[in-house]
Amino acid sequence: MTALDDLTLTPTTTTVRAACPHDCPDTCAMLVTVEEGRATNVAGDPDHPITRGGLCVKVNNYPDKTYSPDRLLYPMKRVGPKGLGRFERISWDEALETIASTFRAKIAEHGAETVMPVSYLGTQGILNGLSAGDAFFHRLGATVTERTYCDSGACTAYASTVGATAGVDPESIVHSKYIIIWASNTISTNLHLWPVIAEAQKRGAKVVCIDPMRHRTAQRADWHIPIRPGTDGALALAMMHVIITEGLHDEEYVREHTVGFEELAERVQQYTPEWASEETGIPVEDIRTLAREYATTDPSMIRIGVAIERHAGGGQTVRSIACLPALVGAWRHVGGGLLQLPLWAHPVNWPAFIHPEYRTPGTRVINQFLLGRALTGELDLDTPVTAVMVYNSNPMVVSPEQEKIARGLEREDLFTVVSDHFMTDTARYADIVLPATTQLEQHDIMFSWGHFYVTLNTPAVEPEGESVPNTELFRRLAAAMGFDDDFFQLSDEELLAQAYDWSAPAMEGITLESLRETGWARLNLPGPDEYRPHADGNFPTPSGKTEFRSSALEAMGNFVVNLFRQLSDDHQPGNPIDPLPHYVAPRERSEVYPLNLLSPKSHAYINSSAGDQAMQKRVQGEQTVTIHPADAEARGIDEGNYVAVSNDRGRFVALARISEEIAPGVVVCPMGSWGKNAKEGTTVNAVNPFVFADLGNAPTFSDTRVEVTPV
Repeated sequence: MTALDDLTLTPTTTTVRAACPHDCPDTCAMLVTVEEGRATNVAGDPDHPITRGGLCVKVNNYPDKTYSPDRLLYPMKRVGPKGLGRFERISWDEALETIASTFRAKIAEHGAETVMPVSYLGTQGILNGLSAGDAFFHRLGATVTERTYCDSGACTAYASTVGATAGVDPESIVHSKYIIIWASNTISTNLHLWPVIAEAQKRGAKVVCIDPMRHRTAQRADWHIPIRPGTDGALALAMMHVIITEGLHDEEYVREHTVGFEELAERVQQYTPEWASEETGIPVEDIRTLAREYATTDPSMIRIGVAIERHAGGGQTVRSIACLPALVGAWRHVGGGLLQLPLWAHPVNWPAFIHPEYRTPGTRVINQFLLGRALTGELDLDTPVTAVMVYNSNPMVVSPEQEKIARGLEREDLFTVVSDHFMTDTARYADIVLPATTQLEQHDIMFSWGHFYVTLNTPAVEPEGESVPNTELFRRLAAAMGFDDDFFQLSDEELLAQAYDWSAPAMEGITLESLRETGWARLNLPGPDEYRPHADGNFPTPSGKTEFRSSALEAMGNFVVNLFRQLSDDHQPGNPIDPLPHYVAPRERSEVYPLNLLSPKSHAYINSSAGDQAMQKRVQGEQTVTIHPADAEARGIDEGNYVAVSNDRGRFVALARISEEIAPGVVVCPMGSWGKNAKEGTTVNAVNPFVFADLGNAPTFSDTRVEVTPV
């Protein structure tokens, strides 16, 4: 298939341009086949430079989701005990009146902060995604919700070191000669980047994968370096030790485009390869070889995955890694530098959707990792949480302390509203359930956190049943609450027109009209054969340089990038932070719980999305825990046994998978399985901690100790 000039195939068959809605760096451009008003197929756009005609297992049967017999199609109210999932159909009018009257009553009794929104990126679109309800809840005066599930700590660390820069253009990686994939199973979670890496590999690049598990990506790398979980910072600091002590750094680039080098050089003297070897489990000579090869092979680049932050020292790990490209002058070259989140290049007009001016100054902030504690009274809040609205999220699967969340949702005095496509583990506890549209049924426009393309999603079919997009949901709720602000009167078309700063240089030549014709467009940036954003420095930091000594951390202390908290800067953590990179060891150490549990993203699910879909469940299989043969033998565990994974926070049951792909002392259970499909009704987040990492209130899901026993 070539560029689609005429999208009409037959009088009753059309192709509609769409965009994958998932919280994934690929943000694929899709072509939806519609026959007689019904979507019959989705395919990747073959002309899109990233999608290249292919979709992944998470989305390639998307019409099955839209037309699933299990879809929620009408508003419903609970008629049985909370958690059993017994509901009856009601009208939208009744649902809206129930929600509005209950919110008013709760607010009258306790104050507006008694209402707490719970949401994340069940869809990633600018209209219906992260900020879809923020303006409404600000206007209501509700608790501000802090959503630091993914990359918050990394963003704090990255921005504090190199600023809010897009970094390496993913398409430029074909020019890289030394590629480090650090804490990312690219083939499972960033599939469309892999062909670019494979092309670089074909051209002679060496691909190194640093990860505790020899997963699909590690198997395709030239060198897999297994590392002890939570010790990546030790490796990065030891690499700097070798590079500086052996004079392998780029003296000119360091002199012209960095600050704090002398202090950094003194700091890393303590982080010897011998010390790092004890911490990481990596042989000393491998550490030296990695540092030397990285420093002397141009262009070198590092791709960090979101898992890099998920331990006690995750923020300082990213700080250390972000220093490396400037240290060796990698930014000089096309394909050299660091790739974190290209979303920094997208001039999204977030304030137009969040409307921070609606927020009451000083409104409290509650992190969603603490939801269970907030609902069970353990946070000792001045105003109790007595009303929760969940959309774009399934906290019973994606948040820690599942047992506490369930216990909190069972409270008779708690009013819970859930908007979703399906009766999720969370929705089963709701008082009111509302039906949401799928991506094939709604307008949206997509930024990407994995490439430089803007993608327009045009609805391909009419909504099933009485489902509505989040935009319409919050228009209706605003009307029910009597909010007549102009924002709540805007149509989806008018919202699309506000989604980007269309006057920004990056958007030059891109309009809504052009996107309706093409479906997608590359940001107005130099092409991948020329893009060298920091060849001459120009970092978006206060100094304009890579800051080995961070002025932001020195001035502000710890902070969460405010997009993760509805653009609120009230109640930031603010605790003092050493402005130089340093090592923070894993927090959990236990003889009672000797195994380190990792809970990476699944191959067939995207967080909890698709965790109940038949095809994806067949591909992913039953909830499993992978354990090394030596650890399995010591515990009398055979392949295919059911085992209990437990600690003092909880437990879950899974099928044992025995493999040398994982290091001794480490076990792996991918997240995303639903409790209602799991043995004993619990999943991996039942045992994960609620405590934060060192920066950005990031999770510490990789800093988890457990024991595994036969059931």
